[in-house]
Amino acid sequence: MPEIINLVLIAIILFGTGASLYLFFTFRQYNVQSKQDLESQHYTIPTLIEHVRETINEITRANLFELGLNEVEFKKQANKRAELKKALKQCMHGSLEDKQFVKSIIYDILYSYIPEDKIDEIIPFNNSWLLSPREKFAIILHVYKKEYGFDALSKVIETYKLDELKQTENKELAYFISVEDINNIYENMNLVLNKEDRLEIITQFVYERYKGLGVIDEIRDMNIDGVSAGVSGLTHDFVQTSMKQNEGNRHTKRNYESIWIFYKGKTIRLDFLGFENEKELRRVCQIIYRYNRGGQLSEANGYRINEMKDGSRVLVVRPPFSESWAFFVRKFHIKNLTLEVLVTDKNAILPISLIKFLAKGGMVTAITGQQGCGKTTLLMAMVGHIYASLNLRIQEVAFELNLRHLYPDRNILTFRETENITGQEGLDVQKKTDGSVNILGEVATDPVAAWMIQMAQVASLFTLFTHHAKTSKDLIYSLRNSLLKCEMFNNERIAEQQVVSVLDFDIHLARDYRGKRYIERITEIVEVEDEPYPDHYKTKNGISGKAEAFIDTTGEYFRRMTDRKTFETRNIIEYRNGEYVAVSPISRTKIREMKSRMTTEDSIAFDRFLNEYFKVVT
Repeated sequence: MPEIINLVLIAIILFGTGASLYLFFTFRQYNVQSKQDLESQHYTIPTLIEHVRETINEITRANLFELGLNEVEFKKQANKRAELKKALKQCMHGSLEDKQFVKSIIYDILYSYIPEDKIDEIIPFNNSWLLSPREKFAIILHVYKKEYGFDALSKVIETYKLDELKQTENKELAYFISVEDINNIYENMNLVLNKEDRLEIITQFVYERYKGLGVIDEIRDMNIDGVSAGVSGLTHDFVQTSMKQNEGNRHTKRNYESIWIFYKGKTIRLDFLGFENEKELRRVCQIIYRYNRGGQLSEANGYRINEMKDGSRVLVVRPPFSESWAFFVRKFHIKNLTLEVLVTDKNAILPISLIKFLAKGGMVTAITGQQGCGKTTLLMAMVGHIYASLNLRIQEVAFELNLRHLYPDRNILTFRETENITGQEGLDVQKKTDGSVNILGEVATDPVAAWMIQMAQVASLFTLFTHHAKTSKDLIYSLRNSLLKCEMFNNERIAEQQVVSVLDFDIHLARDYRGKRYIERITEIVEVEDEPYPDHYKTKNGISGKAEAFIDTTGEYFRRMTDRKTFETRNIIEYRNGEYVAVSPISRTKIREMKSRMTTEDSIAFDRFLNEYFKVVT
């Protein structure tokens, strides 16, 4: 019996020892794993953002008097902190210098905070299979930006032909850059990034969610025509219904997952990119327009139009005015902005020369066409051919022409509407600023159209403006209707005569479905001169003869007041089959008027131009 008891005790002791050892090693392994998980969680983009925020707050709020600095060091630290505070307020508004300064601060913070062996845990640079399309795109853009600067995105698009029409899943042709495109580009590049490159990419990810513009932050800075978001995909109200209808099918895009770019006249959808959630899209919408106190975006004021520090135009909309939060950024390049660069088709010298002479000859000229066809850009280039002795005054809704950046030595001043100063008041002020040429950035509303007519009649030597009219007749009718709506006239014919007496030429731009931009036509607007009314009744004898002749005179009056044309449109140049051709000569009246405003040298050159292309001898 004692032997059995001893065996049982030995078994219990062995079992207890084994269990203890098992629990000890299991708990130790759990602690090691938990510690590793904790360390891994410590180095993620959200935790890095929080660490950067806390560090920068400490820098900007520290009491410099407690640091015991001498006077020189105190001033240096105070200036640096003031510069950082200013940069933090301006970096998201298109200020590239402030953005770079803030990123350099973040880079320094992360450089001393992240161990080198933890960098690949934040973004898996060492494993392409684990990289998301967004991360791959950020790496591609970073590599190209090091070589091409702000032309990086354009270079990627051109190198891999990403701006060509492709077939969607619905068998439709559209412009889009897919996830497969990004994956293929990344695999073809065979990238090897050093520590500095990887840390700079992480810095960008931290910056764009901390103070930047989210996923479009770097794209907005590129030399493209624009970027927009929130303009496709389903809103929250339709998501549940769509999910039920498309159950088992591909992921249904949400409105915050839609990013589009505008590139060389083509609107391209970035299928691989999108904001993380609705909250992030809303955050970007609420900060992107606020440069120079852009006003309050609220339910009552559902949209805001403003400019950014680099001259980009930004429009932000929100519910209930729009069905979802969205923004549109339009950029206007000022690099190498000449007519020769913009107009490149066969025989381009024809429209280029005529546009130059219109500017030198002081003709009231409208630049018309659909959105995105290049009206503003052409207007900016055309201004360069106005005589430098003439003072320019510009009226805009938002500063977007930025003519002083292009022509810093010219006498140029731009005005815009504010909440307290109307466009009409701005026009009245312009009349007292010794301006010679008035320019309207865009005639898009009835009051602005009325301003344009006023400016062209009494406030300047001549006027240039842009408009969205499809034809020259539509342009005249639209301006006429605007005068009637503003109650400047109550007679349709008289209003039309006022418009026709002002307008001289219409340069109409077009953009085809492939995004190609060209000048469709240059049209002269010719006012039909009134002939004297027949007065034969004065020479007729007898009451009956005079009555018949007077009835003819009365009939002519009513004919002119109803269906008689007040103007004719004459196409001077047209775009046909890929080249520009001369169609009709300019009227003698306009030729005399233009030459009277030109220098002797330009007048002689104008004569040669007319003789060579239109066989007109003056």
